[in-house]
Amino acid sequence: MKSCLVLLMGLTAAGLAAAGPLDERKARTHLQAAAAGDVETLMGDYTEDAWLDWVGGPLDGRYRGRPAIRAVWQAFAAQNDGMPRSLRVGRLEQHSHAQGTTLAVSAEYAGKTTVRVRHVLVYRDGELATEIWQIAPTLKVDE
Repeated sequence: MKSCLVLLMGLTAAGLAAAGPLDERKARTHLQAAAAGDVETLMGDYTEDAWLDWVGGPLDGRYRGRPAIRAVWQAFAAQNDGMPRSLRVGRLEQHSHAQGTTLAVSAEYAGKTTVRVRHVLVYRDGELATEIWQIAPTLKVDE
């Protein structure tokens, strides 16, 4: 019985190790693309049935699927007249499991208006499946 438990624990650990932590560069590239208004790069991250919950501000709503998400990013870029925004990103928190990885980070996008956001990004099989943008005007971005 003890050997079965050790084997099971080893298989579970191996499964988690095989999934590995998601490369943080992928998440940072996503945030940089949002700041740049680079809709094509953003759209390359999403699964076909992804959803984006944008909480607060003029884009508030739940968007499902690539066409709806593309329209949100186009609107976000248009709010800054299509010009890139400067970006400050806080410490990224990452939690991984064999079925997916969740990253959370605070960010500040400066442009015509400053937008402070608490991001939660959920990746499954290396693709962005769920994204939450919580607009947080009083958020402090600690780098």
